[in-house]
Amino acid sequence: MRIGRILAAGALALWALTPNLAAAAPGGGGWIVKPAWVAAHEAFLASDALQGRGSATRDEAIAAAYVASQFQGYGLQPAPGVGGYLQTAVVVKPRLGGPGAFSVDGASDPSFLMLLSAGEGVRGPLTLFTAPDPEAMPAADVVLAASPAPMMALAHAANAKHVKLLILRESPQSQGFYKAIGGAPSLNAYVEGAPRAHRVTVVTLPPAAFDRLAARKGADIALTLPPPIEERSATTNAIGYLPGTDPKAGVILISAHLDHLGVRKDGVVMHGANDDASGVTAVLELAHAMTAGPPPRRGVLFVAYGSEEIGGHGSRYFAAHPPLPLSDIAANIEFEMIGAQDPKLPAGAMMMTGYQRSNLGPALAAHGARIAADPYPDQHFFERSDNYALALSGVVAHTLSGWAVTPTYHQPSDTFEALNLPFMTAAIQSLIAPVRWLANSDFKPAWAAGGQPSR
Repeated sequence: MRIGRILAAGALALWALTPNLAAAAPGGGGWIVKPAWVAAHEAFLASDALQGRGSATRDEAIAAAYVASQFQGYGLQPAPGVGGYLQTAVVVKPRLGGPGAFSVDGASDPSFLMLLSAGEGVRGPLTLFTAPDPEAMPAADVVLAASPAPMMALAHAANAKHVKLLILRESPQSQGFYKAIGGAPSLNAYVEGAPRAHRVTVVTLPPAAFDRLAARKGADIALTLPPPIEERSATTNAIGYLPGTDPKAGVILISAHLDHLGVRKDGVVMHGANDDASGVTAVLELAHAMTAGPPPRRGVLFVAYGSEEIGGHGSRYFAAHPPLPLSDIAANIEFEMIGAQDPKLPAGAMMMTGYQRSNLGPALAAHGARIAADPYPDQHFFERSDNYALALSGVVAHTLSGWAVTPTYHQPSDTFEALNLPFMTAAIQSLIAPVRWLANSDFKPAWAAGGQPSR
């Protein structure tokens, strides 16, 4: 009943907006993205029935089956070598079997709170880091970061430097993050049989305890943990393929992630309407538009990944097991949270992460895409979405986002009702002509000097 009410109220109310949205978007080859289609995808993917599409769960698999059925209905083919529209992998999800213990020079400090965990204990001398630029963080085993940089930027930098334990000052941001992940440490899930990526363990201390520890550079820090309990489940990618007319021209990859946070331990459903049902909707509607026109010169792969929220495992598995050689992928456009408009961006625009890293963004913008540069470079969003697995493999890959720091991010308020459907529909509409151009042109997306990330 809830879905029916949403479709009736949302889709019909938005239908009258269609002519204005189409007129505002350049080109599109006459194809109109109907708000009713956008609302229908969102109403199902973000419904109570899918229980927040938790990573590597039955609900994620149902979402993948829905996307695959849409791909098939639009006329897409299974990707070469996949044998169908679904690609699966086994994900191991560890959880701690009990509480851990944190000590300084042998004295226990129970005030710590663990946010992220590699699942292993850590011991080493304390290194103090105070610089404002997180990239300057030292590659030490144990780092206390008394830096003004954002929490996630510090965690990203620590991970890149293979820091084993990062100690942060407790803050409203860290408390909100802990609540959003269910009030328990998030452990590093991994794909069975694949190399395990490094993950930093992150703990916080209350301000007074943090300040006392900051004055004890070189102190012996020990974090001990019980053995993790491992649970295995399947994660699913939905893949559809539109063959091109020129096999030598390569392919374009259009992608987003299926999963969200599922159901919190307190029973609250995290619907993930914006994160990232909105991105999946964009992938579906671009597939809808592309299959309605003449076959493009380049092939187009449409992919909805599983298990992004627990480590980007769907995209990493895809990059390790691509249906076509990665060298054939000319570019990847990833969609992440396009259901809200960032007030920092020009009206109607989405941001492209890593805009200056390649020539792709300016080329798409020149052909009508409503995109602009990322106004949050300190947040390292380029490295925090599914485009990154492809970028590390050499593919020119970027993410488009409507409002990356929206207040509904990882909150129960990320629901259908909170979406800006007119903005979202217009944003998708604005990509149709540019994607068609990219799929039919001989333009070669290329990294700018120093733009390609390295492993």
